[in-house]
Amino acid sequence: MAKSPTSRRPYLLRAMHEWMTDNDQTPHLVIDAKVTGVQVPPASIRDGRVTLNVSWQATDGLRLGNDWIEFTARFGGVSQPVRLPLQAVQGIYARETGQGMLFQEEGEPSPPAPEPDQSGGRPKLRVVK
Repeated sequence: MAKSPTSRRPYLLRAMHEWMTDNDQTPHLVIDAKVTGVQVPPASIRDGRVTLNVSWQATDGLRLGNDWIEFTARFGGVSQPVRLPLQAVQGIYARETGQGMLFQEEGEPSPPAPEPDQSGGRPKLRVVK
């Protein structure tokens, strides 16, 4: 039996975090607070979501693992632990520009691959709505 591939989400998340940090931007995560295992201060949750600054300056002990994100941060001046399952992460964006990435639910179909050009040339991309 073939082993199923690991999720791309933790790898993409780490890459986006590094890119934003390298470009002097402040990475923020959008979290679905209703996902089982999310540990954040309840007062930080708005409409079932929480947005967290995950810059190196705003966190202590930040670990962007394959299954969990863990760190300590200050909420209302009080240092508190945060623990997030990766499936709760809905997206990551830079505060300064709004650029980032939204994540699709695991198991959702990916957009179709580019169709090869019938003339034997390069693949052509098309907009899928």
